[in-house]
Amino acid sequence: MKEKFLDTNIKNKSKTVEDKIQLIRHNGVLLPLPTEIEISESGTCNRTCSFCPRSASDFVDKKEFISNSLHEKLCLELKDLSYKGTIRYSGFVEPLLDKNIYNLISMVRDNLPECNIEMVTNGDPLNLKRLNKLFESGLKKILISAYDGKKDADKLEDLCISANLSSEQYIVRHRYYSEEQDFGITLSNRSGLMENAEFKIKSLKEPLKKPCYIPSYTFFLDYQGDVLMCPHDWGKKVILGDLKKKKLLDIWFSKRSISIRKMLNKSNRKMEPCNVCDVEGTFMGKKNSGYFN
Repeated sequence: MKEKFLDTNIKNKSKTVEDKIQLIRHNGVLLPLPTEIEISESGTCNRTCSFCPRSASDFVDKKEFISNSLHEKLCLELKDLSYKGTIRYSGFVEPLLDKNIYNLISMVRDNLPECNIEMVTNGDPLNLKRLNKLFESGLKKILISAYDGKKDADKLEDLCISANLSSEQYIVRHRYYSEEQDFGITLSNRSGLMENAEFKIKSLKEPLKKPCYIPSYTFFLDYQGDVLMCPHDWGKKVILGDLKKKKLLDIWFSKRSISIRKMLNKSNRKMEPCNVCDVEGTFMGKKNSGYFN
């Protein structure tokens, strides 16, 4: 069995996940805030990559975007906590299709001057003017996936150099490799949602007997306000709460959220969608998860 391709950014990301732990007292016990807040701020993407659930014929693309009011609510609640972790625009979408993205980034920067702001993009809508505007708005790092070949990757690299970005401010990821090389990404079955995709990855018949630390450090928010247990849960099988109606802390420290973390710490994946998911889940976050034992 061949080894899976591992994203070279995992090492850098794992360091920020554990170095940015902020503890807060909850029911008399010190517990960590999420060190990563991932915002899937729309329902749309301009690509349908074969290794993505969007390539399935029944996947519905929605040209809907996060509201300023919901995004501001998140920022203000994090401001009250003096949040210093990472906020990343990514998820199930292409963030640069949102014309309001610069305002969203500025909102984070104005309210959370010490946090790390990142974006994951396919680079298709990117040009020098937009790239400069992203960093002028407050972006700290951009991760660009090049899907069309080395020539495409080189152009994106040159674009970042033209914008005078340092090596700490951008990564161009080579995502154009062959199927045998896992396309240059760390492939997963997206919690069982790759059965109907162009590049099919089967759901597991038996749950992995391994822990998963992802829900112990990640707060995943979609544009509708739903907080998901995990960024791999494309089918939205577990919605921990609605941020439009509840506070971030109430969702993060809910009995259900903590119960799920404890189960996964004990390698118990016998629940949807974890029972069919093939994600390793232990590359980072062990220190975070230890607080929930």
